[in-house]
Amino acid sequence: MFAKAFRVKSNTAIKGSDRRKLRNDVAATFPTLTSEQLSEIVPNKEELNIIKLYAHKGDALTVYANGRIPVLFEIEKRLYPTVYTLWSHPHLLPAFSTWPPVLHKLAGGADLMLPGVVVPSYGLPQVDRGTLCAITLVGNSAPVAIGIATMSTAEMVAAGMKGKGFTVLHTYMDHLWEFGDKSCPPTIVPLEAESSEMMDAEEEKQEAGEGEGKSQENSHPIDPCLQTGIRNLNMEDAIQSVDMTEKEEPNENGAAETTEEDNLDVPQEVEDSRSPQEQMDALLHQCFFHALKCKVKKSELPLLTSTFLRNYMFACCPQGQQLDIKKSSYKKFSKFLQSMQQQNILQVKELNKGVESIVNVDWRHDSIRSFVVPIEIAASELSVQDSRSGDGEQPYHCPEIIPLYGISSKMAPLFQESGYKKGDTLSSSEVRNAVINYVKFNELVDETNKKYVKPQSLFSREIATLLSLLCTDSER
Repeated sequence: MFAKAFRVKSNTAIKGSDRRKLRNDVAATFPTLTSEQLSEIVPNKEELNIIKLYAHKGDALTVYANGRIPVLFEIEKRLYPTVYTLWSHPHLLPAFSTWPPVLHKLAGGADLMLPGVVVPSYGLPQVDRGTLCAITLVGNSAPVAIGIATMSTAEMVAAGMKGKGFTVLHTYMDHLWEFGDKSCPPTIVPLEAESSEMMDAEEEKQEAGEGEGKSQENSHPIDPCLQTGIRNLNMEDAIQSVDMTEKEEPNENGAAETTEEDNLDVPQEVEDSRSPQEQMDALLHQCFFHALKCKVKKSELPLLTSTFLRNYMFACCPQGQQLDIKKSSYKKFSKFLQSMQQQNILQVKELNKGVESIVNVDWRHDSIRSFVVPIEIAASELSVQDSRSGDGEQPYHCPEIIPLYGISSKMAPLFQESGYKKGDTLSSSEVRNAVINYVKFNELVDETNKKYVKPQSLFSREIATLLSLLCTDSER
């Protein structure tokens, strides 16, 4: 649901009547909550905002945020807690555990398959089809995702723990989590049943070791590496089961059935079926977004396109590969930049005759924000940084000073349409965009002269002052 960026329609403070209604709805949806816990989720006096937004597929949603942290979201008049709320109330929903490597797949939009669910010896929670459940990781009871069960617990067991188990709605590290303070899950010790189970298993091992000590003198001990491999088999099955969701195809009856290739034992390394030109295009885009997201700074603009290619994009090329633009579908770097400019990712201008420079980059563009540096590249860069820090020689970087503007209580309604509130700090460009949005939304532009704002506006004087101040800062 939130695997891709969403668009905020409005952000307003909740009214007293809406707050009471929300409190009653939460109490009816989650009857196990005490009055104190209910007050923590829906506070009586603290600031609570209603955020209307559109998901990337066009679905209209409502998010309730306490300050900047989303606590609840509503889909088709049904309330769901966020991971922030579940971290404070981890036992609000029945929980199912999975392996840590599966989390990355879930955050990317995949559903949780039953082979990825860890079945403890004391059994799974008893749920019905359509029950809202929390998903945790092995060794930590802090929920990292929420999903709807596609079958009951009895049906899961009867199916041999195969097939799709949960339709995932929201996860840790998705865009709804990024809307909050981006805090990490707390460490919550597992349930008593889990800890007692581990203790009983350990005692059984000790008793078995004492009783069979003599018989083991002539036997060969199990290699610890083999024990680790056995544990890793379960994790590999879990990851592969999540990957299979992308290969499933619906049949005529609407049920998902896997292709014959899923049942075969295929090697882990599959040959790339893309053409050399498509592979070079992918490498070109990877180096481009890697350079913009991790290398280029705003203070370095305007930046020569040739410098950007030579010093930044080539440096982001993975080891063992070579970036050759002539082998791509663009053939020329200028044509590639023109394509990126058409997507409003950056702006290129010819400041000197025959010499082009990058003058602006939209770092908030979805393509830049959603880009993730490949794990092997990030690891290699980290190792290089560690080796440099070990030598004791670190290059000096001048601090970057950016003027920020704070929103006062008097000016808060002016920025409310753009999703900001009292106390937020904005850059000059963000203030300019918010003011322009307010003027356009309220139709305050003078018909005779587009440079003036209608004096009937409550904030007409403040708008004029802000725009003149921002124009002065940009000229400097």
